[in-house]
Amino acid sequence: MSLASRLVNLFTSNQVSPLASTDGHPAVIVGENARDVVGESISAIEFRDPKMSGTLEEEEIEDRPPYLHSMIAGGIGGTTGDLLMHSLDTVKTRQQGDTHIPPRYSSMSSSYATIFRQEGFRRGLYSGVTPAFLGSFPGTVIFFGTYEYSKRHLIDNGVHHSLAYLAGGFIADFAASFVYVPSEVLKTRLQLQGRYNNPFFSSGYNYRSTVDAARTIIRQEGVSALFYGYKATIFRDLPFSALQFAFYEQEQTWAKDWVGSRDIGLGLEILTGATAGGMAGVITCPLDVVKTRIQTQLNPHAVALSPSRATNLQQQTASPSPTQDSIKTGTPSLASEKVAQQRRHISTSSPSTSVRKPGSVNLDTSSVITGLKLLYRTEGIAGWFRGVGPRAVWTSVQSGTMLVLYQALLRQMEVHPLFGDTDGAAIV
Repeated sequence: MSLASRLVNLFTSNQVSPLASTDGHPAVIVGENARDVVGESISAIEFRDPKMSGTLEEEEIEDRPPYLHSMIAGGIGGTTGDLLMHSLDTVKTRQQGDTHIPPRYSSMSSSYATIFRQEGFRRGLYSGVTPAFLGSFPGTVIFFGTYEYSKRHLIDNGVHHSLAYLAGGFIADFAASFVYVPSEVLKTRLQLQGRYNNPFFSSGYNYRSTVDAARTIIRQEGVSALFYGYKATIFRDLPFSALQFAFYEQEQTWAKDWVGSRDIGLGLEILTGATAGGMAGVITCPLDVVKTRIQTQLNPHAVALSPSRATNLQQQTASPSPTQDSIKTGTPSLASEKVAQQRRHISTSSPSTSVRKPGSVNLDTSSVITGLKLLYRTEGIAGWFRGVGPRAVWTSVQSGTMLVLYQALLRQMEVHPLFGDTDGAAIV
């Protein structure tokens, strides 16, 4: 007996059809009409199947938190991750900007110990934490809001999920870059400087505070100085964010399928967040190396200064006009030399974990592509992946912290009465 015949026999008496729909078909199937209705119902199911099989789309809609929730959770999670890793970022910045021969800072552990012993925790390892916080929180708020908006609209318009995640991360980081790059310039200079009138390290910077740093930079170098290294920074950070969230969303999907629940547990939350950031960090390591090398090349005038002269420059205020001696001799004045030294391009974005190899070639270019080619010709593949270990650690820990907190806060806000969605009034 065929399947159709068996189905017909089930409805030879008056009973409710399990295939009956609510769109106008009768709910009761009687006698001779059973075969036609069953056939139509099966055809309807087959016709609707491509849409009904969109389990991924339904889960995607269910997992869409309100934009406000995403922005708050992302801001707190991202800022916590950045502040947790700030001391590591300070040590790497010192290593990148160390022009002393022999270097003052060598290995990670000894550099940590040296900075902590000489300058302390707040003014040493956590110097520059104020601009880091002021840039990180609004930057990550903008990032997660833009990411969720871009991702949802791309998916709703038929873009493949993986491509939507990739494009969403790319767009979101670009939107946030206008906030975090200026704050990173301030943060990095204060990290390199350390304490005010620092007797242990000559950086060329000597700001009293974050406000003083901002005022001095704008007055002496112009507003554009707050965007030093912007092009090289987005060349690295945009691909990193795109890959990070593409990996994370895919790993989350796999983890939910494996567990069979939306709640995958703390262990898998940490694993998916950390591996997503670590893999993205390793893949974009060549861009990080080039960015760092371009930004940490010293200004020629600054290089020409002797160590004693550079030390004196830190403790003298800038004069708005050249001295008479400099006019007569044609040499730069102390003020102009100081400004020139302050224009030194230090890495302006975390995480920059590539330490320049002593004696390595200068990348006399502002082009990232040209820098990659020159680096490959002179140092090979090893040059592209210099510092890949610390970068993988930095990005894994930062990404894991940010994304675990992000998911935890979303779950808390979903049930908290302050953020609860009452009668559909939440912001979506």
